[in-house]
Amino acid sequence: MADTTTAGIGHDDVMAVLRHCYDPCCKERQVSVVDMGLVEQVRIDGSQVDIDIILTTGWCPFAWHLLQMMEEEVKTLPGVEQVQVNITWDTPWSPERMSALARERLRLPLEQLLPLREARRQNAQQEGAQ
Repeated sequence: MADTTTAGIGHDDVMAVLRHCYDPCCKERQVSVVDMGLVEQVRIDGSQVDIDIILTTGWCPFAWHLLQMMEEEVKTLPGVEQVQVNITWDTPWSPERMSALARERLRLPLEQLLPLREARRQNAQQEGAQ
């Protein structure tokens, strides 16, 4: 990732702001686009910030919302006048890109899965008996 600093705007500043941007699917668990590993590159040139991201899937229904949210949040940084968020298709997303925090927050513990599995089994048995 490029770490260019101009006019007081730094890579770390941009990343800190992006930690407040959530895909709607991950907002409830407070997993940001940074923790999901979606930020591919940040480039800063004066008051212009360009951000390249990847998506977890090319069919993401929230892509436009995500791009808009990221642009609005980065524009809140002092000295930022223009923000361009681009989707790059060169790098596929994989779960290995997630931070440890994201992995922990998105994991569904076995004790929560077992009751769901049991309820499904009981529903199948009831439907079979009818």
